[in-house]
Amino acid sequence: MTLALFLGVLLAGIIIGVPVAFSLLLSAIALMLHLDLFSADILAQSLINGVDSFPLLAIPFFLIAGEVMASGGLATRIVRLASSLLGHRKGGLGFVVIFTSVLLAGLSGSAVADAAALSSMLFPMMAKANYPHGRSAGLLAAGGIIAPVIPPSLPLILIGVAGNISIAKLFVGGIVPGLMMGATLVIVWKILVRNEDLEVMPKATGKERLAALRDGVWALLLPVIIIGGIRFGIFTPTEAAVVAAVYAIFVSTVIYREMTWAGFFRMLVTAARSSAMVMFLVGCAMVAAWLITIAQLPQQLAAALGPLVDSPRALMATIMVIVFLVGMVMDLGPSVLILAPLFMPVVKMAGIDPVYFGLLFIINASIGLITPPVGNVLNVVCGVSRTPMSLAVKGVWPFVLAYLVLLSLFVVFPSIIIVPMNLLIG
Repeated sequence: MTLALFLGVLLAGIIIGVPVAFSLLLSAIALMLHLDLFSADILAQSLINGVDSFPLLAIPFFLIAGEVMASGGLATRIVRLASSLLGHRKGGLGFVVIFTSVLLAGLSGSAVADAAALSSMLFPMMAKANYPHGRSAGLLAAGGIIAPVIPPSLPLILIGVAGNISIAKLFVGGIVPGLMMGATLVIVWKILVRNEDLEVMPKATGKERLAALRDGVWALLLPVIIIGGIRFGIFTPTEAAVVAAVYAIFVSTVIYREMTWAGFFRMLVTAARSSAMVMFLVGCAMVAAWLITIAQLPQQLAAALGPLVDSPRALMATIMVIVFLVGMVMDLGPSVLILAPLFMPVVKMAGIDPVYFGLLFIINASIGLITPPVGNVLNVVCGVSRTPMSLAVKGVWPFVLAYLVLLSLFVVFPSIIIVPMNLLIG
């Protein structure tokens, strides 16, 4: 009854168009009334306490770093380097998209930002070279969702806070699966273009490649600094966010000299707005999470999934199906903040590694960003590239299916993620 009330109010609010944050708040209020605990003071205090978290300070700083990356010249130089290395191959621009997606994922941590930046820079080049529009849009969207998996990643921070999981371990653990997502795209793209008659870019000379590498090395150092600093204990993920923001600003203003004062101000305003939306959503989700615990909803869910607790793989498969279905109609952030507190007690009861669960959750929910009927990242790519959604849906399906196969391998063989993660963590 309590679980049905919570989900009923939440889904009803979302269906009638109430923003997810307010829907979460309404579902929390419904639980408070049902449990005869309603108090406006407690509600306000819980909302404030929900965002009073040191790890959450990483969000505004990583958003600043991402905005600087997009407007300060870092992304442009990454694309130029990728083009000099891979543009001459058959379907070369597709490989440029994949290579750039992986590199940008280590800079911004935002699927939407990466997809928008890639689409604005690379889609016109792909269209000019007679690449099919739908397939190009599908690849750009599929490349964009690598960003939530490879650190620095805002969704990894969110699930770390919502599920009480080590963010540092999530960051280190996301490297291998993120690279495997990129490798999966390479395999699928090679299969798709093997019989296509596509225009090939001129091969860059060694001098041109060296110049592109020299120009882009400052951008390439950012993920190295972040991951290296966290791995060797030099700074925490939150402190890494500050380092990333300061470094990105320094490179764009002093080294590349492409950031103006007006652009810097616009970037700060954009990052502040994004931070405010994310923080309010987190605050509302933490209120709901607190009431979920008080109402013992995880215990009810555990009872429903009880027969699967003794079979971790079957339990993970079931959870992944639920997450995928929710991800098809809900954005990544709300999916994390709503479902992670519900599933985490069951996951721990089954003896599943929380970091492994968190990584699979983010990979799965990220796939939902390019899956109809909502597909926020796919919508962004269509808007930037002016590609009809019908064409983009046809173009993205091979990559969605490939990602689902990879996710299934992670579920069946957890050691693919856990072993390299433990080696990297040491």
